[in-house]
Amino acid sequence: MHYHEAAAFLFDLRRFSVKPGTERIAALLDHLGNPEEDVSFVQVAGSNGKGSTARMTESILREAGLSVGLYTSPHLSALSERIRVDGLEMTDEAIADFVAEVKPWLVERAAAGEPLTFFEVVTAMAVHDFARREVDVAVLEVGLGGEYDATSAVDPVTTAVTNVSLEHTAVLGDTIEEIARTKARIAEPDAPLVTACEGEALSVVREVAREAGAPVATVARAGEDADGNAEGGDGADPTLSVAYEGRVSPTDAEVTLSGEVDGTYRIPLVGDHQATNAGIAVALARRTAGALGDGDGGSAPDLPDAAVRDGLARATWPGRFEVVNTAPLTVLDGAHNPAACRTLAGTLAEYDYDDLHLVYGAMHDKDHASAASALPDAASAVTCRPDLDRAEDPEVLAAALRSAGVDDVTAGDDVAAALDAAVERAAPGDCVLLVGSLFAVAEARAARMRTVTPRSVGGGNDPAANAVRALDAGGVPPETGADSAADRTEGIDHRVLSLRLRGDRAERIAAALRAVGGEAAIGGLGGGEGRVPGGERVPVTLAGTVAEYRELLGRLREREGFAGIADDIADRVGIDGGDSGSGSGSGTAGSAPDDYPWTDGTAVMGVLNVTPDSFHDGGRHAALDDAVAGVERMVEAGVDIVDVGGESTRPGAEPVPVDEEIDRVVPTLEAIQSVSAVADGDVLVSVDTRKPAVAAAALAAGADIINDVTGLADPEMREVVADAGCPVVVMHSLEAPVDPTNDPEYDDAVDDVIAALRERLALAETAGIDREKVIVDPGIGFGKSAAEAFELIDRAGEFDALDCPVLIGHSHKSMYGAVDRGPDDREHATVAATALAADRGADIVRVHDVAENRAAVDVAAAVNGSLRGGDGGGEAGEGGGDDGGGEAGDESDDRGPEVGAEADDPDE
Repeated sequence: MHYHEAAAFLFDLRRFSVKPGTERIAALLDHLGNPEEDVSFVQVAGSNGKGSTARMTESILREAGLSVGLYTSPHLSALSERIRVDGLEMTDEAIADFVAEVKPWLVERAAAGEPLTFFEVVTAMAVHDFARREVDVAVLEVGLGGEYDATSAVDPVTTAVTNVSLEHTAVLGDTIEEIARTKARIAEPDAPLVTACEGEALSVVREVAREAGAPVATVARAGEDADGNAEGGDGADPTLSVAYEGRVSPTDAEVTLSGEVDGTYRIPLVGDHQATNAGIAVALARRTAGALGDGDGGSAPDLPDAAVRDGLARATWPGRFEVVNTAPLTVLDGAHNPAACRTLAGTLAEYDYDDLHLVYGAMHDKDHASAASALPDAASAVTCRPDLDRAEDPEVLAAALRSAGVDDVTAGDDVAAALDAAVERAAPGDCVLLVGSLFAVAEARAARMRTVTPRSVGGGNDPAANAVRALDAGGVPPETGADSAADRTEGIDHRVLSLRLRGDRAERIAAALRAVGGEAAIGGLGGGEGRVPGGERVPVTLAGTVAEYRELLGRLREREGFAGIADDIADRVGIDGGDSGSGSGSGTAGSAPDDYPWTDGTAVMGVLNVTPDSFHDGGRHAALDDAVAGVERMVEAGVDIVDVGGESTRPGAEPVPVDEEIDRVVPTLEAIQSVSAVADGDVLVSVDTRKPAVAAAALAAGADIINDVTGLADPEMREVVADAGCPVVVMHSLEAPVDPTNDPEYDDAVDDVIAALRERLALAETAGIDREKVIVDPGIGFGKSAAEAFELIDRAGEFDALDCPVLIGHSHKSMYGAVDRGPDDREHATVAATALAADRGADIVRVHDVAENRAAVDVAAAVNGSLRGGDGGGEAGEGGGDDGGGEAGDESDDRGPEVGAEADDPDE
């Protein structure tokens, strides 16, 4: 079964109405062998905030070193978003395998008059996947209510009820008491329950928990007792008090916790209500750690403060008051009812702006006028229609907004076009707010994050096989058929691009390209005119000559809603002043300042670790004299950048305290300034660190570049880099150091890494980092298999999709074990991979043996007809004969015993 068939089957289950109860999903889990018995679960219920709370809880537990599953709903752009393991979405292949396994049983149930709903089956799929991936714990967001929700088919080790308000009264009850009772019945014997409920709801939650034998922990606002009353009354002290300290950046806020945890923490979620969610998450994570550690979650042992701090800081939650630009301030939020819009208005009040411009798209069953009235006064509005059958007519929305007091209203259609129109009319000091539905948010994000990927189909010994691979990555099934990969490869002989679009647009673009002589294939849920179930984007692969693309773009620009897509394609193909993105170097590396070495061929970055425990050169450069000598050898060998590292990120490496890392790095930076090439700026100096304080100290000491293996996951690191205005390497990693026991699953490693880096780049841009100074690193050795590592090198040119220079860090890594090269025999394999990476378009290679890899880069440049200017190639070769060769020889002599001990995938 192919993914598109599986997804279509699942989305078709939405025709079955919700029936309260867990009997049906329990039967499905029993059919699957009861996978719920193999996983520890955390269940998060509540009227509001349960998604944010679940995400923060998961993030804290991951930072504590656990493997964690996360199940949330709804999704923004793809079904797989609902189910994640250690941050990675469930793969399309795993979804297809699950549906293939359960479909016959589900069909039989439906035929017998007992069909399962979409949510029940997807919940079972999540439980099954978490068990299959052997996670330590999984966090489940309750869908509706609690007692009868599909997620209640599991027995949780901890639970939470964030809050209770009147909602879904036809199903949950007509009063706060009834709804609270339904939600609180997720309580289990001896499983701690955390809540921020107040008043009557809190009384009911406590009563239900007491009957179930579940200990209760309360979270309250600072200055209030556990019952939500002002301090000084008869109420007990809360387990944890929270205070919202306000916004500290366009995207982040600070909260202060006191009680069983004391401290001020940063969260990437702005709004007073998020302080309470953060408090619940911390209390819940502590009790979960206790339950997993000794079976007694009530003891709530301390989590490391670093896990709490980093977990909260990194828990981004797209589409929920997401700031995507600052001039004008541009916010995406899925608020769709008056209460949510009032909360949104309170959060927006924390920002200074002049006029507000609304973009409004909503479903037909919402109270549009009341929702709009709850928002701040708007100077203008544009309505739009998300790509769903339930979407309201923009003319109806326009009339509702006028009745709510917005005078200047334009009825639009396409979500992305409406957002562009609002941004265009807004002044830099204004605010643009897209609101009304998460479906509208999803479309706006899809347009903003749209990635046109150049496909690698011409290399290797079998171009036809490569073409099939490219189409398969684009969602076209490899089997024979009218639109299969096997039948499309004949046309794949020119420039090949892949992108994801709405189903109707994918069809129109494919038809337009075919009409001008090009070729196109549609995968995923596409292949038919109209909307795609679930709002998923359809992958479409395009192939044609430059002339054919020019004619295609002319046709697209005549159609409403296609201008942005046309511009993205033109930029990738190199039409209208763009760069072709072919050959060595990325599509926009040439737009960066001329004095960067990666703007003219592939630059060589030499590794200088001032650590005792790095896997390859640990201890060699710990003394300052040795560090200076090492840099001098690199310079003579033709290095362009020296990368100084003060902390090992190899598997099992112990974290280095900030002060100790600074004490290693800063004196080294000061010492190597004695090397004339460094002092004169002919050789740049990079610092490999994941700590903002170390980065700031390094930049103050003369570093030119920051190399962050966590990909700017820490918001403070983004601020340090933005303030410095320096180049930065953003690497893809799921964790650092790597846990070798984890085995991440990718659908397509290249596509998945590009998508993840795209999200990080968006955060960087919002933080004020100059996109032209960002370098991306696919993170070889960080959660990738040997096969995936080699594929990342082979398809390095596809990273042109990100419009950033590409760094390949492959030196001496365990991937070479796949070609029978042990830890002490990887120098030649590294050099061979360097030549291939340079040929495939890498802008920087990060290596230990500079002379040998400099030669490989220069040979690749000569073959490509782009030999470095002057006689630099000759100098590099000469350097390799003397000191350059000595450097390599020294590493061979020193590394044997230490490297031989390395068995896992290391990084320095």
